[in-house]
Amino acid sequence: MALENAFRKAVAAAGAATAPVLGVDTVVALGRRMYGKPRDAAEARATLLALSGRAHTVISGVCLIEESRPRTAVAITVVEFRQLGDGLIDWYVDSGEWRERAGGYAIQGRGAALVQRIEGDYLNVVGLPLATLLELAPWLLPGAAP
Repeated sequence: MALENAFRKAVAAAGAATAPVLGVDTVVALGRRMYGKPRDAAEARATLLALSGRAHTVISGVCLIEESRPRTAVAITVVEFRQLGDGLIDWYVDSGEWRERAGGYAIQGRGAALVQRIEGDYLNVVGLPLATLLELAPWLLPGAAP
């Protein structure tokens, strides 16, 4: 799902672009259930409650279109939440930081307080898996040939 969404975003933005176009999409998976961006505070609360005390998978699809050729990759990171009490969930939902965040949290902000551990690329959880992007576009690295 994340890869398909990233591909669609890139294609929609590419049009007649002469520069490379990047599309990225991130979802949070708990078993077979996918969590995107919560619509409201009640959905954010329900998502955080479902993730509480459990490990989930953050999946990002990346699509880079250069010269009308799409190249794609997927990044996967496992995130384990601490057991979240009502007070912690209230504090986080009241902060509003969950808005526009897959899984209803931002690890780079207050959401760090929800996390027990991660396994994999931290930047994937933030929303742009840089290591994966650099695999698709090594020319972005300093000193790399164009």
